[in-house]
Amino acid sequence: MPTTLRQLFLQHVAQTSDAPLGIEVAHAQGVYITDISGKKYIDLIAGIGVSTVGHRHPLVLQNIENQLQKYMHLMVYGEYVQTPQVMLSQKIAALMPPELNNVYLVNSGTEATEGAIKLAKRYTQRTQIISFENAYHGSTNGALSIMGSEFFKTEYRPLLPDTMALRYNQTIDLEHITTKTAAVFVEGVQGEAGYQVPCTAYMQALRRRCTDVGALLVFDEIQTGLGRTGAWFSFMHYGIAPDVVLLAKGLGGGLPIGAFVASQRVMQVFKTNPFLGHITTFGGNAVCCASALGVLQAIENENLIAQIPEKEALFRSLLKHKKILRLTGRGLMLGLDVGSFEAVQSVISHCLTLGLITDWFLFNNQSLRICPPLTITHEEIRHSCQMLLEGLDSL
Repeated sequence: MPTTLRQLFLQHVAQTSDAPLGIEVAHAQGVYITDISGKKYIDLIAGIGVSTVGHRHPLVLQNIENQLQKYMHLMVYGEYVQTPQVMLSQKIAALMPPELNNVYLVNSGTEATEGAIKLAKRYTQRTQIISFENAYHGSTNGALSIMGSEFFKTEYRPLLPDTMALRYNQTIDLEHITTKTAAVFVEGVQGEAGYQVPCTAYMQALRRRCTDVGALLVFDEIQTGLGRTGAWFSFMHYGIAPDVVLLAKGLGGGLPIGAFVASQRVMQVFKTNPFLGHITTFGGNAVCCASALGVLQAIENENLIAQIPEKEALFRSLLKHKKILRLTGRGLMLGLDVGSFEAVQSVISHCLTLGLITDWFLFNNQSLRICPPLTITHEEIRHSCQMLLEGLDSL
């Protein structure tokens, strides 16, 4: 019979790989995770882009505690007027272009994707959904259908029909977006491809093509949003406005929440034919909304977005090593190409012994992921880079 917490973990918690990190966590604060032995790790991946303002930010905790004294779950989202939902939706809309003024709150990024797929089909009365090779928009059935990797899809077919994956950053492929296309889903920086950044002209051409054929342009800001690239949202770097924006990950400050944002004109199609066109039991949970509002307030109060270019530049200046073939990405989402999965595994393992947590990418197994809390200090960046370079030295 299992007796240790680790043994119970392996027996009762569903596993998705044969090699979980297995760190037994006792505490997390700021950029640090502490295990049960007292060893501290710098979390250089922020729970895969979740802990935008660090673990257990005081303002986030205060918002959660205040809301716990009032109410938690009440009823299916969309029926009661709940202050945290209203205040969060208003704040998100204020950060967007004026036409993106209507927020549908869900529980996760993949749910935001699913909702946006339905919204696009219902609004345009079309069926084709286009995405890109090496795209990642979630892992549920619809989101999986527009994932850009057959390796992760093949064992779950049949998936949604009438989908197509184009090559990212290839303007010639945009001709496949036609009057049959309901929506095009795109990442402002491709996350699981190893933080690949497109050119501005390509993104602007994509916007024009969608406009010309009447397809909705859906920007997946699940990982790129909320300041990570040095702007509130990555689409702002390209001088364009999408029709729909997806949010999640860093929005909740560690609690599960997502959203898809559109104009009221587009979103209102969920109200009729049929009514309750999209519903969710826990989407817009009051405590999660309060936490998310705390995240947005902390980003503004601490002027975090203005600090991103300088922090990115510091990472880039320090990460000089003969084993680094390429440094990709934008802002505080950077990829270190070290040439092979074996090298990636070795560096990850060595860094763990030093007290640094990094990771790889689903569709790019020769690069290391750097995606820390936006609150990371210059001193913590220097310490992280020192450990990364030591890991590279060990190759």
